[in-house]
Amino acid sequence: MTTSDHTAGGGGSAALQARARALALHGLVAHWADVGTAPWVAQLLTWEEDERRRRSLERRLRVAKIGRFKPLCDFDWTWPKQCDQGAVADLMGLDFVRQAHNVVLIGPNGVGKTTLARNIAHQALLAGHTVLFTSAGQMLGELAALDSDSALRRRLRHYGAPDLLCIDEVGYLAYGDRHADLLFEVVSRRYEDKSLLLTTNRPFSEWSQVFPNAACVVSLIDRIIHHAEILAIDGESFRAREARERAEQRAAQKKGRRP
Repeated sequence: MTTSDHTAGGGGSAALQARARALALHGLVAHWADVGTAPWVAQLLTWEEDERRRRSLERRLRVAKIGRFKPLCDFDWTWPKQCDQGAVADLMGLDFVRQAHNVVLIGPNGVGKTTLARNIAHQALLAGHTVLFTSAGQMLGELAALDSDSALRRRLRHYGAPDLLCIDEVGYLAYGDRHADLLFEVVSRRYEDKSLLLTTNRPFSEWSQVFPNAACVVSLIDRIIHHAEILAIDGESFRAREARERAEQRAAQKKGRRP
């Protein structure tokens, strides 16, 4: 096989050997002098790389717990009164993850914050990043229920590990001081090191009502918004619109059945 043939098959012999080492195919590497120029080697390495990428994506999808969501191609951008589609497109580029910056989606209930967050999280997974999606209530309730320091440290490491941590629905419930301290601990562990994507129905000026009497609220907000892209969304709830449309359809059907 010529050098040009090697290049067409995925690189020269040295490049193929480097790929085999990266895949930890030690038996193949050990016998490279015998098989390194065989025409099937490049295809074998490609198969192995593709399969590992597929398995990696499946594993990360399972661990991420993003759940079902409406893709952006089906998102009705005309419905919210305020939603910067260009800014969302920029976020889908994932520069904020590579830079370990944060994203905050602020808006009333039902305007699509969670849908947008799940799309961004899914895009991060496709790009090879590790992701974890959780609600504020679930995460803080779980952490607060742990009754040993070692278990708490392990779980805090769990929330500190992924490249992108998505915390949904901050502000829908009120929390005590311990919950505020735990959220502060999670945010501090990731500060300027890993990205956070957070959705909330409350402006930061109202977070003292979400965490009443908590001493760390100002410091918590300061760490979240430092190096953060804050995207405001406003409008009527998608769910309220869909419920109204269903009611109108039922009324029209009943009217059409009347003699």
